This record gives sequence, structure tokens and C-alpha cells, in this order.
Amino acid sequence: MKSQFAKAGIILLLSLSLKAQKTTSPAEQSMQKQGLQEVTERVPGVLVELKYATTDNFMKKNVYGCLTRAYLQKETIVKLKKAQENLEKAHPGYHLLIYDAARPLSKQWELWNTLTEYPPEKRRTYVADPKEHSIHNYGSAIDLTVADEKGKPLEMGTTYDFFGEMAYPNQEAKLLKAGKLSQKAIDNRLILRKAMTQAGFTAIEYEWWHFNAFSRKTAKQMFKVIP
Repeated sequence: MKSQFAKAGIILLLSLSLKAQKTTSPAEQSMQKQGLQEVTERVPGVLVELKYATTDNFMKKNVYGCLTRAYLQKETIVKLKKAQENLEKAHPGYHLLIYDAARPLSKQWELWNTLTEYPPEKRRTYVADPKEHSIHNYGSAIDLTVADEKGKPLEMGTTYDFFGEMAYPNQEAKLLKAGKLSQKAIDNRLILRKAMTQAGFTAIEYEWWHFNAFSRKTAKQMFKVIP
């Protein structure tokens, strides 16, 4: 009898644990109400490690708290699904690995106010001015890399959120010639860039990891800002 009660207790604890894992945070509930969708439920093969939900970021602290799942507008997810398919077709077993997706505007302010060593004009190179909003704040931008068959990120020459020309796509040829960036890193960036741009995303000038599904103007016309 005691054994049966013990087993029942274990089953109950497991059930409660699974239920807790599925509990959505207030930030996630807010995004769901605005129609945003959780990425991994919609795009098989995509991996997620939100860097701002860890201490592995330029702020060295957990900014997102209990927001650990990636959300995007459904129109952006359609493009992301195509990008993952493009990647798998060209490189079987590879995965897109998301570092950041939809970002509440309140968190945008936190990122902006951390980079006080840069004047506003320079700061905009790395973090969008919250007054103007980031495309992340509309669930229409993604920061990501490529992971191999074992889920290990490919070598890209810099870490995520590296501030400097080593992360600039438009400087890659010069950096290669100077021996600062390897051909392998550039090739890996091109794998990511090709999968994303062929799916309708646009790369940007200063970050190899950032891609926009829509322009800021279009995102503002189509969607509401995430508070």
C-alpha cells in the first residue's frame, strides 16, 4: 500500500512539474494576446536560446526573466519556416538557433540605458533607440545563428552582440585580407545569410546575426508595439 502511495506521489509531482513548465509568463501572455506565436511549436528544427534570458550577453545579467521562449508574428514565422527548410535542404541536419526574437519595449529601454559609454548616435549602431522602436519590438526581427547536427553553434568569427567591425557583414572581405576573420567563419555566415535572405529576410550592416522580416515602417503599419 505504501509503495502505491509513493508511486502516486511521484506521478503527481511529475504532473505538477510538467504543468509548471508549460505555464506562460505575463510577457508571453501579452504577446499571445497580440497574435504572436511561439516559434518551436510552428517551426520544427529551429532551436532557441534567448541570450537575454541568461547572463551570457553584453549586460551580463538576465534581462528577460521568465521569458525564455521565442515569439514572432505569424507572418514572420512563415518566412522563418522557409529559412529552416532552405537550411536543411542545403545542409541536412543543420538548425537555425535563435538568440532573440520578439522583445518587449520595456526591455528595449533596459538595453538602451545600459550602453551609456556610447553617445546616442553611436549607440543606435548596436541598439535601436526605444523612442523610435526596434523591429524586435514588433515581433518582426530575429537574432540567430546556425547550429550543427549536435546543436553546436558554427564558428562565426565573433560572439553574439559583439560591438565592432568584426561583426559587420560589409567589412568581411577587408577582415579576411587582414587575417582577422577566417574563411571558415565567412563561409558559415554565408550559410546563414543565404538561408534567411532566400526566405525573404533582410540582413543589416552592423550585425551578422540580425535579420528583419519587414522594414520598421512596414512593421509599424502592420503590427502593434509589444509593451
